[in-house]
Amino acid sequence: MHATVSVDGVVQRWEDLRLHDFAQGFFFGAGFFTTFRIDAGQPWFLARHLTRLRASLDAFPSAVRAPPPPLLHDGAVRDALRRCLEADASLGPRFTGVGKLAVSDGHVLCTFRALPPDLEVLHREGRALDSVESGAYRRAERTVNHKGLAYFRQHSLLPRLPLLTNEADEVCELPTANLFVQLDGALVTPPLSAPCLPGIARAVLLDEGSVDGLPVVERALPLADLSRAQACFYSNAVTLTVGVPQLLGQDLPGSLRLAERARALLGARAGREG
Repeated sequence: MHATVSVDGVVQRWEDLRLHDFAQGFFFGAGFFTTFRIDAGQPWFLARHLTRLRASLDAFPSAVRAPPPPLLHDGAVRDALRRCLEADASLGPRFTGVGKLAVSDGHVLCTFRALPPDLEVLHREGRALDSVESGAYRRAERTVNHKGLAYFRQHSLLPRLPLLTNEADEVCELPTANLFVQLDGALVTPPLSAPCLPGIARAVLLDEGSVDGLPVVERALPLADLSRAQACFYSNAVTLTVGVPQLLGQDLPGSLRLAERARALLGARAGREG
């Protein structure tokens, strides 16, 4: 992680942060966060990220002390990002990487890190999904819909990256990623009530309405239906989309091409939205 950060819009060094300013979040995990891609100094889908962050704060008003609303306005966050990049030569105004906004204790902390080192390989070769965490969630369980709370549930599963299902054996998501499956002439992603995180890349693809001629739809996705899948990819705001060339032992050679088409759509939409 880079040493330059901002707290409530004030640029400073990581080593100068005061632990007691973030005690609620540090000791009790009472906070929310969002991570987003930055390309040549420009954050992708920042307005969407901030809307989701504010919605999480509104959903749990007594659990997390929210910062003053102006600190989470689009213009204020963009200005803080710009000043951080300009202040640190290792970042620079054309920085490409990952930004993270963490909110707790009435503060907004912004940090920066590099893109995952294996990202190009993931995009080129994809990743097989070969395990299931059955009954990990319960239908309509609302904590899973908020980034931060969901992460605590998923952290220990990240190395294995299993499919997470609910008590009805319906697919929900992967740890830190949403799932898309080509099935019955459509590109299917589980509904938020499955439950799953309202991922930013997921929302953009739903707004686009189709990928490579396939309508993008939300609907329940029984685990048994994956045996009929024709292609599959997973998505999040940093890796964008990653093809799944093998799903629970089944080869899906069209997954890499479908994921590539979806990434192109996300890139084009990011250029329009900022």
